Amino acid sequence: MGYGAVARAIGPIVSSVSERRRVGIFGGTFDPPHVAHVVLAAAAMHQLELDVLVVTVAGVPWQKVGSREISSGEIRLEMAKAAFAEVPGVEVSDVELRREGNSYTVDTLREFSAPDTDLILLLGSDAAAGLDTWGRYEEIADLATIAVFPRRGHESAVPPKGFAWMPLDLPGLEVSSTDIRRRTADGVPIVGLVPPAVRKIVVSQELYLAESDSL
Repeated sequence: MGYGAVARAIGPIVSSVSERRRVGIFGGTFDPPHVAHVVLAAAAMHQLELDVLVVTVAGVPWQKVGSREISSGEIRLEMAKAAFAEVPGVEVSDVELRREGNSYTVDTLREFSAPDTDLILLLGSDAAAGLDTWGRYEEIADLATIAVFPRRGHESAVPPKGFAWMPLDLPGLEVSSTDIRRRTADGVPIVGLVPPAVRKIVVSQELYLAESDSL
């Protein structure tokens, strides 16, 4: 079923009248955060009628460990705070950076779970389709509704059975952290691809200059 069909089937994404608190969770490595991340955050606040969107910077992203060198958590947190500073209702959290060991989404959801709170987990369609491979994925299904935004090449992918989910519409911005790291390593400008405050950190900290072709 496509995104349009799902939207028609469930009706409006949310009810405009609710006494419960709506909290979005948007996790990632954010190495670096870019303009598409910012657009996504603003779209989620509006479309999902969130009370707050918590951006969680991954401490030890187990799915990426060993694939490349990851910038320090301190720098990634600083960049995330700079990137999302202008989006009302967004809070950047270091909850995963303070946690020892690998960063698992289910642990983060438990941190923000409360009797009066509805949790909405933002995921790209590629990640959402593989939710049943995540650690303790059954608990994720119990803790949160999934808001799925389309990713290039995976536009029709949806979460596995057992997950409550809804579509999140986004403009087609083809920007990725991988491309930004590669551009920086090659000396290609990244102006317009990341918020100016993030670009300032990338330049001042000389990030990604030693990245290899294995990005």
